[in-house]
Amino acid sequence: MKRIIWLTLAALVAAILFYLSRFWTFSLWPRDGLFGIEALRPQGSLLGRWLRGTDFAPFELLIWAVGVFLVLSILQKLYDLLNPPPE
Repeated sequence: MKRIIWLTLAALVAAILFYLSRFWTFSLWPRDGLFGIEALRPQGSLLGRWLRGTDFAPFELLIWAVGVFLVLSILQKLYDLLNPPPE
């Protein structure tokens, strides 16, 4: 049961990280945003929108990749901490 919960959590985190990237091509909700929140537009690419107009905009993909690595590493460390290997 624990594995199903952790797999679901990992899949949810991966979907969120994918939605933040420029690679999200799905349009699953109306143009006014998810749950009426305009900031959650259906085209994704939120990181690019947040970085637009800053000096970091050209490095959007690099920032996204480093962020994904850090988030997934933290998730792995949390899993290892909460599920010690059997002896």
